[in-house]
Amino acid sequence: MQIKTILNRVQKFKSFVYGAVRWVDGARIPTLEVELHPRANSRPVCSDCGRQRPGYDRLPVRRFEFIPMWGHKVFFVYAPRRVECRDCGVRVERMPWVKGKHRLTEAYSWFLASWAKRLSWKEVAEAFRTTWDHVFFSVERAVIWGREHQDLSGVKAIGIDEIAWQRGHKYLTLVYQIDSHCKRLLWVGEKRTVKTLLSFFHWFGKERSEMLGFVCSDMWKPYLKVIAKKAGDAIHVLDRFHIMAHMGKAIDEVRAQETNELKANGYEPILTKTRWLLLKRPENLTDKQDTKLSELLQYNLKSIRSYLLKEEFQLFWTYSSAYWAGRFLDKWCTKTMRSKIDPMKRVAKMLRKHRPLLLNWFRAKGQMSSGVVEGFNTKAKLTTRKAYGFRTFHGAEIALYHALGALPEPKVTHEFF
Repeated sequence: MQIKTILNRVQKFKSFVYGAVRWVDGARIPTLEVELHPRANSRPVCSDCGRQRPGYDRLPVRRFEFIPMWGHKVFFVYAPRRVECRDCGVRVERMPWVKGKHRLTEAYSWFLASWAKRLSWKEVAEAFRTTWDHVFFSVERAVIWGREHQDLSGVKAIGIDEIAWQRGHKYLTLVYQIDSHCKRLLWVGEKRTVKTLLSFFHWFGKERSEMLGFVCSDMWKPYLKVIAKKAGDAIHVLDRFHIMAHMGKAIDEVRAQETNELKANGYEPILTKTRWLLLKRPENLTDKQDTKLSELLQYNLKSIRSYLLKEEFQLFWTYSSAYWAGRFLDKWCTKTMRSKIDPMKRVAKMLRKHRPLLLNWFRAKGQMSSGVVEGFNTKAKLTTRKAYGFRTFHGAEIALYHALGALPEPKVTHEFF
């Protein structure tokens, strides 16, 4: 089967035909050139208005890179016609295999973008013997097209969180759709300020914001302020993961302080290497850790009392009634405030302050899963780590949308995989 026959089967263009196929001598990478010609008596199409217009002249021959075949680079060779359009003036004709002045064909651009979801961009460039810039350009085009064509109807539940990006306490605000039928990244913003989250609601639209049923976030004050203003009718749920994370940090602080005090007073360092033992759930402990924990529970240490308070608080999530969960929360906070353990007392004050939002967890139970947000955050951090060399927000934004946005792609007659 000839190469022209294969191309006609997988990539046929209306009003154009394939011509001669030739081997490029002296090329560093094995290369094939395929000529393209307009069909006889066909009229060129204006690239601006999309209407057939009379020809004006022809430009010099250009090369457009196509998907490699058997490790060989493939280029389409064509001399574009210019048209004389009464509405737009003299314009270069529309060529169906390429957009604008780009040298990568549409098929090759989408091919690189699809592989960039599976491999790092550097590996894609090396595998297909192209440049990192070509891969980024392809991903960027895929993201722009996908964002323009994505369907935002039916978004009822969103999760809002931030991830650290670069050094020096720089953050990205991420907004996810966490409905049971669709989970994806909706929006990325630079920093984690009131202005940042207001930008999301401005992009999302007032009508869609009013239709939100659930919003999940952590206790970051700028987020709480904006959510109350822009999505006040939605049930605002505080993320369980972040609440327990605050408790874990408090236990860590108590353990570190108490370890130093024991060492300073000449006591045996019994809390050494017990960090993860105190932070893990009992069912996740190894046999060795379980034995060690049983030994530690014999001591009346602040670290142990903090650990017991944390485990007692886990009962909060087992309630099905917001009323009885609130009664439990009040008793737990009172008990913790009397414990004389400052880090745990700060946690209790924080929980009291956000009591109504905490109880929303029970009003929304079974209708949304806040754990989805943390799963997405893990993938987002992995994506930013894989995006070596990104020094701009735009680069990180494109990578995140491409990896987590579940963006649509145009329908094609053939998939090159």
